[in-house]
Amino acid sequence: MNLNPDTLATISKYALKPPLFEPGEPHFWDDPHISVSMLEAHLNPEHDAASRRTETIDKEVGHLLSSGLLKRGDRVLDLGCGPGLYASRLVGAGLKITGIDISARSIDYARRYAQDKGLDIEYRCLDFLDLDYDSEFDVIIQIYGELSTFSDGERGSLLEKIHRALKTEGRLVFDVSTRDQRLKEGLGNSWYISTPGFWCPGPHLVLQHGFDYPEHDVWLDQYIVVDDAANVTVYRDWFHDYTLQSVQEVLEKMSFRVQQTWNDLGGARFEEGGDWIAIVAGKTGP
Repeated sequence: MNLNPDTLATISKYALKPPLFEPGEPHFWDDPHISVSMLEAHLNPEHDAASRRTETIDKEVGHLLSSGLLKRGDRVLDLGCGPGLYASRLVGAGLKITGIDISARSIDYARRYAQDKGLDIEYRCLDFLDLDYDSEFDVIIQIYGELSTFSDGERGSLLEKIHRALKTEGRLVFDVSTRDQRLKEGLGNSWYISTPGFWCPGPHLVLQHGFDYPEHDVWLDQYIVVDDAANVTVYRDWFHDYTLQSVQEVLEKMSFRVQQTWNDLGGARFEEGGDWIAIVAGKTGP
């Protein structure tokens, strides 16, 4: 690996704190190698790297059904469905499920799994911001902090499309991370060499760097990857954390009203200082 002056200059540029929500590599989810790594992470039941552990998913699905939030015959849109871990469970309870994800590899897996198991689930490979539904769903679910990954502008556009996609009495069920959780995890600053690894099929150097934007309740996990040909790519995972008050204010501006809250979608009683806030929000406008 030849770290020539141009390579070092590129790394130095990326090492500077970037503007809020400046994107990294735009085709992260469709990268031929990374998408394989992501799918493997989704399907690994022993960690929460991409999807939650199996026992957590089962608990969340059980609570959503036993609480009556989701009931037989409901038409449900699963935003960020990944390989269909929630959708495949919910359809067995008599719900009509549509799953949407930006990852073609995850959607392909979900479709094959549904076909093999005889599950009647509609899957679409689509960017959330391209939602095109009008008053079609009883419930929309967005699980594992998906809403926390959007800038304010993108979040507003998404909530507007979600509002339109819901029926008059429809509800949005989702969870967001809190700053308390991020403070526990801290800023990741490390480096390692891998061959192969999550980011590349060949030898590569990974420089992980975390940035905090406390005035915006935003965090950035950044990964600078240098492959064996000295190509430099930067990947950025942005996270906007919330308090109950701040997420309520966002929802009210977009014509939603908070109906129920928990500390997680498994139904833990809401208390300040939790890692997550789980919310049921109903429409307040047409």
